[in-house]
Amino acid sequence: MHHVLSRVDGSVSATPLTDAGTADGAPERFAESSLPAFVAAHDGPGVRWVWDDTARWYPAVLAAGGRVARCVDLRLGRRVLRGALAARGTALQAAPLDALDAPPVLEARAAQPTHAPLFDDALFAAPVPDDPLDPVAEFRAQTAAVAASSAPGALRLLLTAESAGALVAAEMLHAGLPWRVDVHERLLEQELGPRVPYGVRPRRLEEIAAVIRERLDDPALNPDSPADVLRALRRAGLTVTSTRKWELRELDHPVIEPLLEYKRLARLLTANGWTWLDDWVRDGRFHPKYVVGGVVTGRWAADGGGAMQLPKGIRSAVVADPGWKLVVADAAQLEPRVLAAMAGDRAMAAAGDGRDLYDGVVASGAVETRQQAKGAMLGAMYGATQGEGGRLVPRLARAFPQALALVERAARAGERGEPVTTLLGRTSPVPDASWFEARNHAYSVEGTPAMQRAVESRARSWGRFTRNFVVQGTAAEWALAWMGALRTRIAARFPGPVTAGPHLVFFVHDELVVHAPEQHAEWVAGQVRSAAVDAGRLLFRDFPVTFPLSVAVVDSYADAKD
Repeated sequence: MHHVLSRVDGSVSATPLTDAGTADGAPERFAESSLPAFVAAHDGPGVRWVWDDTARWYPAVLAAGGRVARCVDLRLGRRVLRGALAARGTALQAAPLDALDAPPVLEARAAQPTHAPLFDDALFAAPVPDDPLDPVAEFRAQTAAVAASSAPGALRLLLTAESAGALVAAEMLHAGLPWRVDVHERLLEQELGPRVPYGVRPRRLEEIAAVIRERLDDPALNPDSPADVLRALRRAGLTVTSTRKWELRELDHPVIEPLLEYKRLARLLTANGWTWLDDWVRDGRFHPKYVVGGVVTGRWAADGGGAMQLPKGIRSAVVADPGWKLVVADAAQLEPRVLAAMAGDRAMAAAGDGRDLYDGVVASGAVETRQQAKGAMLGAMYGATQGEGGRLVPRLARAFPQALALVERAARAGERGEPVTTLLGRTSPVPDASWFEARNHAYSVEGTPAMQRAVESRARSWGRFTRNFVVQGTAAEWALAWMGALRTRIAARFPGPVTAGPHLVFFVHDELVVHAPEQHAEWVAGQVRSAAVDAGRLLFRDFPVTFPLSVAVVDSYADAKD
């Protein structure tokens, strides 16, 4: 049973449909304020709520103390199916673009960082225009596209996982991550000095700025300006092309140490300083706003607040409530394990069975040290051709030929401008028309060796993208399955309001944080491990790959990290 929700003339219409999309009764109309009560009365086993965007519908239910078990998020489904290779030729892919194809609206915040980041760029998103949508017709179109695809089982599972992820993201936003403002403020004062008004450089940054100016003999230097810093470094006789951290570390000059320290503290101030604290923490909670599938590979992104990268320096401010604990879990070497399972490489799977996978690679004789194993594996997945990682990739290929062949095939497809897919069918974009035009022109009678080298370089770059796409995207699918399985397990034992019992509060790629009453924390830790097993079986069936977790039950997030 599906209940398809839409807004009509200031009220809500709920249309009951069967799993196949046929009518299953007359639509019901009710005031939008009655949505939580309607959901509470109709949710249950076998029920799915169908709506255009979970982030728009679900918060009202959560605010009223309700929750839903399952949903169909049409926006996320459209994004997957529109580009899915397996759904090529379906009516949905041929349909004209509409508002559901637009990216999600990201909040524009009035507050600006106290200082412009020294080394980072900002991202902006345009608002999505209004456009009427018939969710019943869209649900039927997506159902038909999946049924007509060449991989209906995989695509159906992917859409289910995406929608489950949307529910998790909404619940994390609602619950919030426990945050001690006093601890955070104390950390800022220790690092930066006393709090200062907006637009004023904190004392510690001002002190380091004076050192930078002195060592570069430039009294007027603005260390917040990359262009000014770059010019000053060159005047000092340093050969440098940017102010990026990795490049600065290669230089030998007395200014490098204070400049790197300035960068670190400026990043703290802009990313998690007082302005961030005022904007994002309320009532002792940081409410992370995730964008499900916001990265092309399917990984999540964050709509402000930096939810995908909380630095270690401020994690001590994440403290469980009195009588509660944080259960922090992360998956060890997730992407290499996913690669082994995707490729059916039993030798690589065995290398990580019951132990650190990189130690297993060493034991296989492919390399001599764990660091070499890690470097070679990352080189294989990200396309390294130089350095020690690139040098060791051939040795890894001899030890694990199936795994390395899979990423090599993906790379070659990308170099030809062809799409690749994750395990469940998320499909990579292809280069734009100019990419193909440049390649064709380079190899025409008018082409030159220089033009050919340029297009070959672009092709290799795209190949590195597709090489990693298949692995990173499938790892994102495993993470969705992990979260979904854990959410289901917790809800089965604690069916009331989300925050009344254990609940997920934070997620970063392969790491989860659950806020749990102290007496249930160890039970939650066990469920986290069991959910990882569930996710592996769901995606890879009986293939003998394991996904070991590091699980810690702690008072502070910082205590869970090495």
